[in-house]
Amino acid sequence: MQGRLAALMMAGTVVLLLSFSLAVSVGAVFIPLRTVWGVLANAVWPGAVPVDWLPGHAAIVWDLRLPRAVLAMLVGAGLAITGAALQAVTRNPLADPHLLGISSGAAFGAILALLHTGLFLGLATVPLLAFAGAMATTLIVLGAAQRTRATSADRMVLAGVAVSFIVMALANLLIFLGDPRATHTVVFWMLGGLGLAQWAHLIWPLTVLVPLGLWLWLRAGDLNAMTVGDETAASLGIPVTRFRLQVFVAGAMITGTMVAFSGIIGFVGLMVPHIARLILGGDHARVLPAGALIGALLLLWADIAARTLMAPEDMPIGIVTGLVGGLFFVRLLGRKAA
Repeated sequence: MQGRLAALMMAGTVVLLLSFSLAVSVGAVFIPLRTVWGVLANAVWPGAVPVDWLPGHAAIVWDLRLPRAVLAMLVGAGLAITGAALQAVTRNPLADPHLLGISSGAAFGAILALLHTGLFLGLATVPLLAFAGAMATTLIVLGAAQRTRATSADRMVLAGVAVSFIVMALANLLIFLGDPRATHTVVFWMLGGLGLAQWAHLIWPLTVLVPLGLWLWLRAGDLNAMTVGDETAASLGIPVTRFRLQVFVAGAMITGTMVAFSGIIGFVGLMVPHIARLILGGDHARVLPAGALIGALLLLWADIAARTLMAPEDMPIGIVTGLVGGLFFVRLLGRKAA
């Protein structure tokens, strides 16, 4: 099985590089792959390739499409591994990164910035307030669970759903009280998109994803035990309640950061772990890295579709992932019923 994982990761990396190249190349303005890699080579090593392209093409590649493609990979990988971890600790195959109301909190923060406070911190205002809202909502969910002693998997899920409804109601109230002329901006953000990607902002999702993703991978054995049941995990010496809380907080930090820069993108964290398990089985030592790779690929191709299906219009990426995810689970339910 390890050989199968290695082969999958090698093949997936090749496909990822090809998909990355295509994502930067296609769009309202087509840019040849030779130009894409020439601009990238000269950015890393000035003068490495003779410049035979238009300055406008270089600006499109370096300033717009490259950071957008990198953000797509980071968001896809982050949502996928978070979904896999949450499905393990809740033993709920329908769990995803939005389970604890993280998306609702992020939406509240973004709406507050877009309709009420203004961009008082510049372009960083929306992602910062979205992240703050996501973390605040998660802390409320965890506090409510601790206060009511609802630390079992199913009751923490219910606490998350309840808080999510409350926060979304407050977010809708902000929309109702806000300037109607700006609501289209809010709606576009809530549908998900990568159009705000900038090089300066990529450090934040990268800084959060790498250490927390590595921590989850190192705890793969504990995640495996949690899928069997709390009693089995406890018999193996795992502090079940504390570990579940740690995974929830890690998932909230990853998802809150990703949502802050991409808007609300559904179904990636729900769908990708199932694909990884269908290919490699249930061991999270394999599911997590494979899921990160598949998630990055999925969101890259979703972004390609979002930019090309209605070009030159930029379709919200959440529409694409919603359609694909819905069809995937209809198919999955059909297979299980058979």
